[in-house]
Amino acid sequence: MNLDLTGRNALVCGSTQGIGKAVAMELAKMGASITLLARNEEKLISVKHELDVSKNQKHKFICVDFTNPELLKQKTAKLIGEGELIHILINNTGGPAGGPALNARPEEFIQTFSNHLICNHILMQALVEGMKQASYGRIINIISTSVKQPIKGLGVSNTIRGAVANWAKTLSTELAPFGITVNNVLPGATYTQRITSLLEAKSQKTGQSVDDLKKEMLNEIPAARFAEASEIASAVAFLASPAAAYINGINLPVDGGRTQSL
Repeated sequence: MNLDLTGRNALVCGSTQGIGKAVAMELAKMGASITLLARNEEKLISVKHELDVSKNQKHKFICVDFTNPELLKQKTAKLIGEGELIHILINNTGGPAGGPALNARPEEFIQTFSNHLICNHILMQALVEGMKQASYGRIINIISTSVKQPIKGLGVSNTIRGAVANWAKTLSTELAPFGITVNNVLPGATYTQRITSLLEAKSQKTGQSVDDLKKEMLNEIPAARFAEASEIASAVAFLASPAAAYINGINLPVDGGRTQSL
């Protein structure tokens, strides 16, 4: 099975912590040169120094906040203008605060739509011509199992994640003739700062202890544990590899069996 990414370049969003960092680390181990993208320059520098360079990779980073799509467009254009050809795009953005859809302010939907779908689209449009030239492209969106089964208490996230999934499915049919695949990885409950924040917020609202809330979540997971970020990264890395060339337009849950729909 060909999992070698030597000579390939990957841009990984949200790559200073959690799943994004784990993905960047895994792709580098497979030989890819990584362009990290996140909003904290100090963390970007730190992660860059952690990446594997055993195959003479050259890693770099872009420091930008997704609340500023125009600046994202400018910085990505600069990267391409410098001659960088990106073969692999990993779209990964932290989710919005929890809460029922009923109580969400319209501004929350608008900002989340911009952070996720609009910024994903900006990056895709900037990088896709290079993928076409190389006849090799992988666009992988790290979303949520909520695109198959909405998660209670995550109204804004459920709505926007679904939009991203349909955007990706549409692109998958348009880009397939060029050797470019578009797939979504749907993490279940994963032990990251995101899950900790959601549990703490729910604890404050309900008065339940964080430990009790954890137990409730674990009772819904057949594997009876949270995922490690590295386990999500393994699925992403496979889809990014040459071995996954004929896998296109799918939603892949990595959730220990929690999602009940097919």
